[in-house]
Amino acid sequence: MISWFKKRPITGNDEGSDEQFFTQLRQQEFSRLDEQRHVYLDYTGGNLYAQSLIDRHFTYLRESVYGNPHSTNPTSQLSTQNVAEAREKVLNFFNAKDDYYCIFTANASAALQIVGECYPFSEDSHFLLTSDNHNSVNGIREYCRSKGGDYTYCPLHYQDLTIDETLMNEVLTKYASCKQKLLAFPAQSNVSGVKHPLSWIEKAQALGWDVLLDAAAYVPTSRLDLKQVKPDFVSVSFYKIFGYPTGIGCLLVRKSKFDLLKKPWFAGGTVVAVAVNYGAHFLANDHERFENGTVNYLDIPAISRGIDFIENIGMERINRRVGHLTQTLTQRMQALRHENGTPLVRIFGPMDIKLKGGTIIFNLSDSDGHVFPFEGVEQQANAALISLRTGCFCNPGIDEINSCVSTEEMVKYFSSRKTGNMHDMFEFLGYMRGAIRISVGIPTTMGDIERFIQFIQKFKDKKVAGIPEAQQVAAA
Repeated sequence: MISWFKKRPITGNDEGSDEQFFTQLRQQEFSRLDEQRHVYLDYTGGNLYAQSLIDRHFTYLRESVYGNPHSTNPTSQLSTQNVAEAREKVLNFFNAKDDYYCIFTANASAALQIVGECYPFSEDSHFLLTSDNHNSVNGIREYCRSKGGDYTYCPLHYQDLTIDETLMNEVLTKYASCKQKLLAFPAQSNVSGVKHPLSWIEKAQALGWDVLLDAAAYVPTSRLDLKQVKPDFVSVSFYKIFGYPTGIGCLLVRKSKFDLLKKPWFAGGTVVAVAVNYGAHFLANDHERFENGTVNYLDIPAISRGIDFIENIGMERINRRVGHLTQTLTQRMQALRHENGTPLVRIFGPMDIKLKGGTIIFNLSDSDGHVFPFEGVEQQANAALISLRTGCFCNPGIDEINSCVSTEEMVKYFSSRKTGNMHDMFEFLGYMRGAIRISVGIPTTMGDIERFIQFIQKFKDKKVAGIPEAQQVAAA
C-alpha cells in the first residue's frame, strides 16, 4: 500500500472543500471503516490510527535494532536518540520546549497520579476541583485528604454545564491564604464536550494557586499553546490524538514548578546515585525523575509519526471540521420529533458550538417523556455496527447534575453499605442514571452522520417498555 504521505502530502492549505479533503483522507487512511461498514462515534474514548502511521512505524521497527535506553551500547544509543526526538516533538507540538519537561507515562491517569502522589499536600493546603472532572482527577482528592488537606468542588450551571464563575471566584479568593493550593479542571469535558475557559489558569495563579490542566479531551482537536496559557501541570494521552500507540501519555511540568513535586520513593532509571548500606539516594534532575523503570522505547517513537500526521493535516483544519460535524449532528438530532411534537432527543450542555468540542451527550425519550434505557440503545447500536458509548463516562459530577442526584441521596447510599455498583445504585435511587455519548473525529463523514440519524429515528413513536399505560398518560 502506498502511504497517504507519499501519495499526496497533506497540508492545511489544500485546494477544495474540507468535505472533499476529509473524504479522500478517509478513503486513503481509514478505508477499513467502510470495508467493514462501521460507524465509529467514540473518538473521545479513543481515536483511530491512520494506516500510514502504522505502516511507517512498522517499517521503523523492521529496519533497525533497538535496545534498552539505560546503556551506552549502539542499540541503546539509537533508542535513546529516538525517544529524545519524540520528547522534543511533543514539546514543540505544544510550544513548550523552553518552559516545560515532558514526562512519558503509561497514560493520562498515570500522569495525574504523579501530581497527586507528589504534590505537597498538608493540613495547610486546599484542592479545588470543578464538578466536571474525570475520575483520574477526582481521585487526587484522596491524596489531599490523606495528608490532612481539604478540598472543594466548584459546581456547574445546570442549564449548559459550564463553570459557575461567581462561585469559582469566591473559592479562589476564600482559600488564598493557604500554603499550598491546587486547582484542577479539564480544558474540555470528556462528557459534555464543554471547553472551559483557559483564562482560569492565569486568574488562579495570580492568587497563588498552582494549576493542573487535564488536556486529554481537548488536544485531539484544539491547539494548546503553552506559551499563551501556562498551567503548572498538563496531562495528555496520545492515543486520544492519533490512535496509536496506546499505553503512552505524558505529564508536562512547568520547569519553575518541577521541584515542587516531592517524589516519595525512587525506582530504576529515576536516580543518579543510590546506596544500600547507607540508605541515601539522589534523584535525577529532569524528566527521568518520574519515568520509573524502562520507558516504552519501541512505541514512543511512533508519537513522532502521529504528530507528523496531525500537523500535515493542520490542527486548525481539524478543529473547523469537527465543529462543522458537531453542529450538523446537533441540528439534525434536535429536529427529531415524535408524532405528538415532543422531542425524541434531549441533549445536555450548550448548543453553541463555539463553547464545545466534538462530543455530544444525550438521552432518547418516548412521546410521553420516558427515557429509553441507554443499555438497550447501545445494544441496538452494536447490532447496527455503530460504536458509541453509554453510562457515566468516569465523570460522576456531570451525571449527578444531569440526573438531579442530591447530596442527601449519595450520603444515604454510601453510608448504608460497604460495596456497590452502578446497577445497585440505580435500584437504591429508584431511577436510572447515565446517558449516551457520541463524538466525531478526523475520519467522520456525513455518511456516518446520516446512518446514525437513521438509527435513532427508529425510536420515534416507540414506547419505553415496562411503563404502565396509566403512568404514561399521567406523564403526558
